[in-house]
Amino acid sequence: MVINRTTYESRKFELPKIPWMLKQTWENSLFIHYPVKKELLEQLIPLELSVDTFNGVGWVTIVPYYIRDQRGKGMPPVPGISEFPGYNLRTYVKGNGKPGVYFFYLAAANIVAARLAKTFFRLPYKFEKMKMSKGNEGVHFESNYLKCQYEQVNNPFSPKKGSLDEWLLERYCLYTVSKGVVFQCNIVHPSWVLYEANVEFHHNTFLSKYKIEPLWDKPVLHFSKRAEVNIWPLVPVKMNEHFSS
Repeated sequence: MVINRTTYESRKFELPKIPWMLKQTWENSLFIHYPVKKELLEQLIPLELSVDTFNGVGWVTIVPYYIRDQRGKGMPPVPGISEFPGYNLRTYVKGNGKPGVYFFYLAAANIVAARLAKTFFRLPYKFEKMKMSKGNEGVHFESNYLKCQYEQVNNPFSPKKGSLDEWLLERYCLYTVSKGVVFQCNIVHPSWVLYEANVEFHHNTFLSKYKIEPLWDKPVLHFSKRAEVNIWPLVPVKMNEHFSS
C-alpha cells in the first residue's frame, strides 16, 4: 500500500512527518463493543488521559484478529514472527486533542512479537497461547479470556459521518503512559470496510478481569475482513497540549 495524503484526505489530522516503522495486515477482525459509565473508566485509565465519550457514554472494545505480513520498514517479513493471532481490550481516550485508544491488555500468540511490542511501544503486551481458524462456519477464536465463533453478515458498509460506528472505529492513534509521560503512536490505514457480525460466545471473561460492568450485556458488533496498516514510532505528547473532554 502506498501511503499518501490524498488517500487519507478525510482524516481530521495530517499524517506524521516522520517515517512509519512497522507494517501489518489485520485479517478477520471482530470488534465487540460495550457501553460503560464514564466514571468507571476514569478510575481505570492513567490520570494523564481523558475518557472520550459518545453522547456522554464511554465504551470498551474487545478485538480478536489475525496479524499477517508483519515487517519493519525496508525489511521483508521475518519468518516465525510475521504472522500470528492476537487480541486486545481497549477504551477510547483523548491525549493531546486527537481521539485515540488506550489498551488495558494486549496479547499475541508469538512470544518474540509480544516482547518486541512491549519494548518498542511500551504497551501491556503479553504472550498467550491461542487458537484461530476459519472454516465454513466462520472464524473460531480461543484464548484465556475469550472463546467464540463469529461470521460476517449482510453487505459491507462504511461508517457514516457522526455515527457511533465512525466514533468507535475511525481512530488512528493509541496512547500509552510510561513514568508519567504520555506517548502517542499513530496507526494509519484506509477507512474501514465493515460488516455486521453474528457471534456465538463460549466464554467471555475479559470485562470481569478488569471489574468493568457494561451498561448492557448485548454488545455492538463489527467485522472486518482485512486492513493494511502502517504504524509509526512512539512520540511524547507535550503535557501543555493535553486535551480534557
